[in-house]
Amino acid sequence: MSSQKHLTLDERTTIELELSKANTFKGIARLLGKDCTTISREVRLHRKFEKTGAFGKAFNDCINSFNHSCYLRCVCHRCTNKKRLCWSCGKCIESCISYEKYPCPLLSKPPYVCNACQKRTRCNLEKAFYKASSAQREYEFVRSESRSGFALTENELKHLDSVISPLLINGQSLHHIAISNPDKIMKSERTLYTYINNGLFSARNIDMPRTVRMRPRKGKPKSLKVDKQCRIGRTYDDYKNYIQEYPDVSARQLDTVEGIKGGAVLLTIYFVKQELQLAFLRQSNDSQSVIDIFEKLYHEMRPDIFTEIFPLLLADNGSEFSNPKAIEYDKQGNPRTKMFYCNPNAPYEKPNCENNHEIIRRIIPKGTDIGKYTQQDIDLMMSHINSYARKSLGNKSPYEVFAFQYGEELLKLFNLKKIPANEIILTPKLLG
Repeated sequence: MSSQKHLTLDERTTIELELSKANTFKGIARLLGKDCTTISREVRLHRKFEKTGAFGKAFNDCINSFNHSCYLRCVCHRCTNKKRLCWSCGKCIESCISYEKYPCPLLSKPPYVCNACQKRTRCNLEKAFYKASSAQREYEFVRSESRSGFALTENELKHLDSVISPLLINGQSLHHIAISNPDKIMKSERTLYTYINNGLFSARNIDMPRTVRMRPRKGKPKSLKVDKQCRIGRTYDDYKNYIQEYPDVSARQLDTVEGIKGGAVLLTIYFVKQELQLAFLRQSNDSQSVIDIFEKLYHEMRPDIFTEIFPLLLADNGSEFSNPKAIEYDKQGNPRTKMFYCNPNAPYEKPNCENNHEIIRRIIPKGTDIGKYTQQDIDLMMSHINSYARKSLGNKSPYEVFAFQYGEELLKLFNLKKIPANEIILTPKLLG
């Protein structure tokens, strides 16, 4: 049996070919000199799901469609043929409240993929395939991600911060803190220096007098990723493919507005077509605060309304967005939205959100401590911004366009109100 732990591209190509011949995991393992559990894990980890239909059938993985028990028509209001049943079209999945996903039961047992399935040309359920080239790209990406960032969870970070930061602010050195609290910290002194130099704690370098006199070393700052595989299947190319598949779905762009380093921040959600922007105050720039905001919106809105208002999310690569599954699914595991990421260092891929931040900066200039404001202050600011008429909207305001399309009740839920045109203030004195 091979002592090499990692599979190569040639070995993955062999797995793909043997799966298409309906060979078993044990048979493939004997060919490659690997354990059969290695082959099984490789296939399950790197299989790609595809929403493709069959000959004469559109993709539709609803259980009612599978059982031919659905008689709904024109749910999505896109069908010109009023007599056509929705299950035969397959385009109503995103908006139908009767939709219930039916996963193929064959995908829950070996070989877990449809490579050799004889029924796949007649099946309109979601399919899974193992492809060697795709598996190799994912493997290389995960290998690269696993060697970057910090092996630290958010809860561990909060615990360390609660122990170390107050003592640093009191003037103690990291060496003294490390040797005085070994049972609480359980990290080396060198590791603690790395964490604080990368800004993970609320205390900063300025709280260590000897450190700030030293010339900082050059180096790329590392980020704390909650899920290092979060970008797999959610890249910008995946986003463009999804938009091509569902052209009527509009993305909501997510971003963060910072004040002072390590202080409170804003989560902004931008509706591209309506040019409306929401902003939510967060005391720290962590992923849990983003998840809490979406959980709050999900509970305040009905699930079907939430899915309609937030069908698709596009975010940058910030660590605050690195737990997409907690946003995409509710606590019962029901899907509620889809999330994708821009390419690294590519803010131009969501320019609308970035441009609208310029108006926020008129009221809250860079370097201002956002923590001194309340959510009521932020809601007032966004009411003024969203009441500001835009030439691109035919001299209408985002508030008016959104209200026309979705109703004013939702705007009230977002704590937004219409500000008369001559009373709009877009300067710091609004919150002063």
